[in-house]
Amino acid sequence: MDEPPRHDWRIEERQYQRHEQRRGRRHAFTTLAPEQTALVVVDMVPFFVAEMPYCRGIVPVIGRLATAFRLAGGTVAWVVPSPGPRPDLEVEFFGAEAAAAYQGSGGVGPLRDRLWPELRVEETDLLVEKTAASAFFPGRSPLPALLADRGIDTVVITGTVTNVCCESSARDASTLGYRVILVADGTAARCDEDHNAALRTIYRTFGDVRGAAEVLALLAAGRHHS
Repeated sequence: MDEPPRHDWRIEERQYQRHEQRRGRRHAFTTLAPEQTALVVVDMVPFFVAEMPYCRGIVPVIGRLATAFRLAGGTVAWVVPSPGPRPDLEVEFFGAEAAAAYQGSGGVGPLRDRLWPELRVEETDLLVEKTAASAFFPGRSPLPALLADRGIDTVVITGTVTNVCCESSARDASTLGYRVILVADGTAARCDEDHNAALRTIYRTFGDVRGAAEVLALLAAGRHHS
């Protein structure tokens, strides 16, 4: 069986240079305190993963990150989409057929069973629903309150769709005062153009953008330091 595709992701050099001139370094966040950091996995459910080859390509990346976060003492949070409060508005915007599909995208039953089956959930992980694109929009997900209970101040965002729910979550997390890192090869969109446009937006204004290997290195360094 052919391997699923991976995004050819990039941040333009001029964007790196822009921040280097402003703050004296390429990346905003150069350290991670594992016990204050959460890996947030957005919408990795069959509705998206089965239909999007790029989503299947990030499954092992998310698995490696989740294992490393648990070993380091961090938090892993799985976010599942749930029907929004205004189905009539969704019908008006998307049309009846697409609206119905999105309303049911998160599946039914226990949250653990709604995730893509190759993803492993542990008892210490958080499992939440969201009724908006963003997992951090006030009143639309319990995630911010649960992270506050654990003293989390940094979120590392993975999942899908990069330029919709991942970008929305990153923007709102930034607004709420979290340190935000979007994992460039741990998020997936429908094409490279959509993916890279979202990476550029986050990197410019709302958070940092890193590869999974860099996140793992920061996590290991933070674990050693603590």
